[in-house]
Amino acid sequence: MLVDPGQLRLLALIEEHGSLTSAAHALRLTPAAVTQQVARAEREWQVPLVLRGPRGATLTEAGALLAVHGRTVDTAARQAATDMGALLGHLSLRLRVGAFQAAALHLVPPALTALRHRHPDADVSVVDLASDRALGEITAGRLDLAVVAFFGTAPELPPRVRAHRLLHDPMVVVLPDDHPLAPRTPPGSPLRLERLRDESWVAILAGHSAREQLDRAAGEAGFRPRVRFETESYDVAQALVGAGSGVALVSRLALTDTPGTTHRELVRPRPYREIHAVTQADTTLTPLVEVFLGLLGDVARERAASWREFPAND
Repeated sequence: MLVDPGQLRLLALIEEHGSLTSAAHALRLTPAAVTQQVARAEREWQVPLVLRGPRGATLTEAGALLAVHGRTVDTAARQAATDMGALLGHLSLRLRVGAFQAAALHLVPPALTALRHRHPDADVSVVDLASDRALGEITAGRLDLAVVAFFGTAPELPPRVRAHRLLHDPMVVVLPDDHPLAPRTPPGSPLRLERLRDESWVAILAGHSAREQLDRAAGEAGFRPRVRFETESYDVAQALVGAGSGVALVSRLALTDTPGTTHRELVRPRPYREIHAVTQADTTLTPLVEVFLGLLGDVARERAASWREFPAND
């Protein structure tokens, strides 16, 4: 027999209050509705459960037995409400963020500072992780928001995941400051990639999207880059350029003005990457995600406005 927990709770309330009318008031029902529920319960259990008298109502032995379980149901329901309230309160203040290195350095901190001013009690955590891991972390629910970079066409997003565009991040070529192509007046006019065909390159490791982009752009410019040094880090690449080891293709966001280096913008082709924030499609339970998205957008617009645009000539 499938037991109706509402019947059990009703019997517990009748026992507690001593009348059907008081039980009805506790349940926000009419006395007639409670009377009908009692009659239905007695039909289903096939025994009398409630004894009505001039001084109210009492339970039969069978009704009292069921009322014990009704009190258990009532206690569990109150605990569930308490636990859910605590969870929703926690989620309303929680923000778990992931970001690739350049975004973790230049986009996330200013947005976090602004968030702290608005919500000083926010429970925020940040993890530095590669973009190719971020979608899995969002899908698995281990992160609430991740800042990722897409080179070329963005990958197909998993179900219930949404991408929010933040920034168009052009690539620049980083040169030793004594290089013949170093600008006389920084940062100089744009440079065609084909003029670097004979250079030694400091490149991102093969197999990474940034390396594929360099190889593809160089191919469009009519040459294959002569890679002498490989690294996973734009910071390391710029340090090697500063040491005179070659030239490097570096994201504008990741540009650090390392001593001994300078940079020039590129044209024909002008490689770039797109930076997005990735979240669950439904952020109802984590409202700080939407707040942080807005703040990240503000930081990204300020960053883009600080980058000078150049005429497309060399």
